[in-house]
Amino acid sequence: MGNLKLENKSVLITGADSGIGKAVALLYAKEGADIAIIFHSDEENAKKTKAEIENLGRKAAIFQGDINDYQFCEETAQTVVSEFGGIDVLVNNAGVQFPADNIVDLKEENIRTTFNSNIIGMILLTKLVFPHLKQGSSIINTTSATAYQGHEELLDYSATKGAIVSFTRSLALQSKPKGIRVNAVAPGPVATPLTKETFGEEEDDPNKPPFERNATPEEVAASYLFLASEDAAQITGQVLHPNGGLIVNG
Repeated sequence: MGNLKLENKSVLITGADSGIGKAVALLYAKEGADIAIIFHSDEENAKKTKAEIENLGRKAAIFQGDINDYQFCEETAQTVVSEFGGIDVLVNNAGVQFPADNIVDLKEENIRTTFNSNIIGMILLTKLVFPHLKQGSSIINTTSATAYQGHEELLDYSATKGAIVSFTRSLALQSKPKGIRVNAVAPGPVATPLTKETFGEEEDDPNKPPFERNATPEEVAASYLFLASEDAAQITGQVLHPNGGLIVNG
């Protein structure tokens, strides 16, 4: 078990049925938090994550829906507050990507889906959770190294990740008087089901040195724990870069 840095905290995480979100959920549970998960379609893995959290002795709840659906976000936030007694940490992690080699090949439907999932839904959910947060609460958004470096196959995805950086910095300014910290994490390449599905990449050998392979979700999750804990009491409006040594500005 952990050091209980999040003891008796209530956390809402989007996209925590697998990958980084799941790793964060389990790490937070080990540190004493109760976890509510929003997932879009993978019910089987969401149920597995819920069971793993409960096996750690913490409360867990899962909610299936689209964060671009205002009513769903509103009802979910209210239910989490009712069942868990509040929300202390919001982790906006859900996201999608549709690679295209050429901008002319970008499908309008995929562009709109990417923006709806990655930034519009994030803003909607945050808007509805925000009134439930209090001094000492924390919001953590998942952006990406692509926000800083770009990606030749992920034009719209990279654009949403840049928007997340700006959203994080702006909300942090607005939230300072309320004592609510708002930060982001910008992973580099991570071995997740999404990247494997998108690019067909096999997971790297985890025994290789960190800078010679993609990160594991568990390695990235530590940044989210830091930002959610009192260790980051002086950190707001910032972006952490667990990216294996990529040089980025910001």
